[in-house]
Amino acid sequence: MRLLKSVAIACVAVACALPALASPSKPTKQAAAKKTAANSTVQGGVPYANRPDAMAFADDLATRRGLDREWVRQAIGQARLLSQVPRLMLPPPVGTPKNWRVYRSRFIDPVRIRAGVRFWQEHREALERAEAEYGVPVEIIVGIIGVETIYGQQMGNFRVMDALATLAFDFPNAHPRAKERREFFQRELEQFLSLTNRSNIDPFEPRGSYAGAMGLGQFMPSSWVRYAVDFDGDGRIDLFRSPVDAIGSVANYFKGHNWTTGMPTHYGVQFDTARLQLDTLLAPDILPTFSAASMQAKGVVLDAAGAQHTGPLALVELQNGGDVPTYVAGTENFYAITRYNWSSYYAMAVIELGREVAAAR
Repeated sequence: MRLLKSVAIACVAVACALPALASPSKPTKQAAAKKTAANSTVQGGVPYANRPDAMAFADDLATRRGLDREWVRQAIGQARLLSQVPRLMLPPPVGTPKNWRVYRSRFIDPVRIRAGVRFWQEHREALERAEAEYGVPVEIIVGIIGVETIYGQQMGNFRVMDALATLAFDFPNAHPRAKERREFFQRELEQFLSLTNRSNIDPFEPRGSYAGAMGLGQFMPSSWVRYAVDFDGDGRIDLFRSPVDAIGSVANYFKGHNWTTGMPTHYGVQFDTARLQLDTLLAPDILPTFSAASMQAKGVVLDAAGAQHTGPLALVELQNGGDVPTYVAGTENFYAITRYNWSSYYAMAVIELGREVAAAR
């Protein structure tokens, strides 16, 4: 696979201090169209060439981005609808119980922990350098890459072009945020095509998740543009085959999402049931809103460290099926982890996997 690793990828929307890399010569339009058409048969169902909405989007994108109109129309037109992908984006049926213990077991297991120990040992210098430079603990970086791809073992086999086109034009209307999510994936498709065009990469070559995320850290195209860094210093960004670039990029992502060095992710809690105002405490969801004092006034008994916390906190509820939920007081750093994936269950899995790998070392 040719990779999205040119310096141009990280420089589309941000300033870049790296020297420009030589690019291979551009293929002719005829050759590019022939290659795109051949690749389009690899995966997926009906192409988007006959969809007026997709072609109108292509024309608009080409105009706004200054891209070759024929190239954009060929790329989007040859993208294939992946019929299984919209179904994967639907939330579980209403009333489906969440279960933190079951969710945790999917990510914190002996196989992933052993892989994490190997990854930490092999890339200790880069991990420690990333922590020193960006202020993000090694455990969090290790936890993210482990949860996302088992340290590069499972980076996804969907063609990113097909996945993004499917979600840009056929995001399921049954989703409660369908319009918002469809617009999000249209922006990601735009970023992806701009990156591949500027880097002279065939847009049908990169593989990733069913949502279009790529590499060891599963970056969406916009995150690649904003946060991917050449952390191994070889003059290019390669989040597929350079674990060191992935390490630095994950750390930079969290720095860009207001990670606070030295702040814990969460504190333990108990409840004073006589004073507990649970509905009020859970109303802001996982957004840190309460001071330690106001949280305690509403019936939360924070542990000793939590009681001394000076920033905002959120009461995080992790349901356990029919059993009693697990609760913690999440800090702004807990919230920062949820910017990678908007789920408190995900954030806690990242935290606990990192801790388990550290303990196993």
